[in-house]
Amino acid sequence: MNAAQRNRQFALLKATGFEDGPALTLASTDGEIPHGRELSVAWLTGTVMTGLTSVLLMGAALYVSFQGQATFSTAYEALQVLTGGSNVAQTGNVTVKTARARPVQQTRSEVETVEASIKVPGPDGKDMIRKQDFMRIRATLATVATSLSDDVPPYDPQAVLAAAEPIAPDAAGPTVSTDVYGAEVEGDVAVHMSALPATLVPPRSVSDEAAADFVRANVEGAFLETDQSTPDFTVPGAEQGGTLHDLGIVSGSDTPVVGGVAENVTVVPRNRSADDASLGRTERILTVREAAPLEATLLKNGFTEDMIRAITATLHNVYPSTDLPQGARLRILFGPSRNADTLIPYRMSIYINDKHAATVALTDKGQYVLALAPPDIQFPAEDTEDINVANLPTIYRAIWETARKHDVPDATTRRIIGMYAYDIDETKKITAGDSIEMLESPPDAQGHQELLYVDLILNGAKHEFYRFREDDGTTDFFDSSGESGKRFLNRRPLPGGGLGVSSPFGWRVHPVFHTRKLHTGVDLEANEGTPIYASGDGVVERSGWESGYGRFVMIKHVNGFETAYGHMSRIASIAQVGARVRQGQVIGYVGHTGDATGPHLHFEIRINGNFVDPLSVKLPRDKTVPSQDQQQFAETVTQIQDLMKREASPMLAKAETPANPAAPEAPAPSAPAPAPSAEIAPMPMSPRQDG
Repeated sequence: MNAAQRNRQFALLKATGFEDGPALTLASTDGEIPHGRELSVAWLTGTVMTGLTSVLLMGAALYVSFQGQATFSTAYEALQVLTGGSNVAQTGNVTVKTARARPVQQTRSEVETVEASIKVPGPDGKDMIRKQDFMRIRATLATVATSLSDDVPPYDPQAVLAAAEPIAPDAAGPTVSTDVYGAEVEGDVAVHMSALPATLVPPRSVSDEAAADFVRANVEGAFLETDQSTPDFTVPGAEQGGTLHDLGIVSGSDTPVVGGVAENVTVVPRNRSADDASLGRTERILTVREAAPLEATLLKNGFTEDMIRAITATLHNVYPSTDLPQGARLRILFGPSRNADTLIPYRMSIYINDKHAATVALTDKGQYVLALAPPDIQFPAEDTEDINVANLPTIYRAIWETARKHDVPDATTRRIIGMYAYDIDETKKITAGDSIEMLESPPDAQGHQELLYVDLILNGAKHEFYRFREDDGTTDFFDSSGESGKRFLNRRPLPGGGLGVSSPFGWRVHPVFHTRKLHTGVDLEANEGTPIYASGDGVVERSGWESGYGRFVMIKHVNGFETAYGHMSRIASIAQVGARVRQGQVIGYVGHTGDATGPHLHFEIRINGNFVDPLSVKLPRDKTVPSQDQQQFAETVTQIQDLMKREASPMLAKAETPANPAAPEAPAPSAPAPAPSAEIAPMPMSPRQDG
């Protein structure tokens, strides 16, 4: 650039307002506003300090304002407990807007003693009749997951199924008799049964003519369904009040239609917002049915031992008693924990005779301090609990929570979960109102009990299992029809059954070839790398790459059953041809090899080489009660049902036994030696009526 060009450039800059000036300088006049190119350190520092001060003042104001809304505790001095001042006005701010009203359900938590006269084998071939107590639990499944179940293991299908194996004869221990005697007795009574004398002929109570009319009417009633004059005809297999509809024959049309039972049907909610929602707050109201220590009551309702120590120390000045009287009420507000996916107690209030006695609440610093009473409410007749859909736990977690609350041993809880793992997806959330019932033998000197009966009630459907000991000494649990809970094959061999069914069995348009083809199995959605379990015990028949299946494994089971698994990303080392695998063992991992558009498991069941729908085919149970034991099992079912219907015995004061949830399931104690008793003379067996 020459001199002329440089001058022209300077002229243009000057015309636009730019001009040469001195450099920036700190030499400004002290105490005066800096001018032009002068800088003042004092003014710059003052501006920065003013901004910082404003930020601190605004933050402090926000902290104070939010603290009153985010915490339920009150400053200790404000209560004037130590100074002896007047009571603080307990005025709850009822004008504050709240979320929509949550549904409230009545909760049930009953631990009852059932007394019955039981017939047990005695010495010298005589039957001993003595009174025996059974423990009966009827409880609503926990609707919130608290610290009681924080340490339960994650849901592992292989471990769950292993816990439901039959109890070997050497581990089953002595049998707990449930043979209920018809009459109540005092003390121990020995009964000796003897045969009727051959010369004793009982009198007739029914004439030959009356017997013939009765038989004729019943036989005719079997073929004249609309004849109302004949006595009711009981269809074999429908002894429990069943009807022709129960046997699959649906009336209401000109042509009878044989109905079926849909198996493995899941009602899918319209959205998954409840599953994705974060935990919220819920309040539990419970009544102390009998006097109990405060610590024991809190421990069964989600408080840890550290929390209990802090609460009892805080309550010492206003509620020095360590016991809760009969009829006392607790209001416990639960909220989400910051450190775990569980709920912790935010606030706990004690009411004596429905009058507020004391309240403690959790501060933001994690400490329990005295607090004002919550807004007054009208206490319901039954215990209740707010239902927050986001708080509802899985069936697996709810069973653990409920069992821990009622001091059920962990080994028993694992067996209960294992029994239901074949037919119930325990990774799904419970429904408000689901419940569980159990019957246990009385605890022995070590506090061990045996599970005799369990009934899991989900969405109003009962799932019952009865304990039964076979002739060979093996003890297992069976439903009322004599079938074990263990399925011969698992319909969904993925953790939790997978994420859903992306393509069912049947004709469809192939997603890759876009032609109409028979889909010979079901496609179970799952993430890449999810473990695949063997559906049942068997021998690996094929393993490796198989055309459109990709990496493929086929297992041969007994009685012509085969299962196939396709599109694996990787085959486990144990799944080699000829290897024997057990139900629940990992044989591969989910992928999308072969003709697949995304990661999923293609699962097939074949019977004698024919493809069947894995989700609806009738599968045999792994085990049933032997035919020679059917009569004895039916009697056991009837006796246990009688115990579940009996009125509870009055609860007597007894010493508290420390709970040991981790104690393994142990056999019940053997029957004690009979005390001196009244012996009934040899009595004849029930006479047979002829005619």
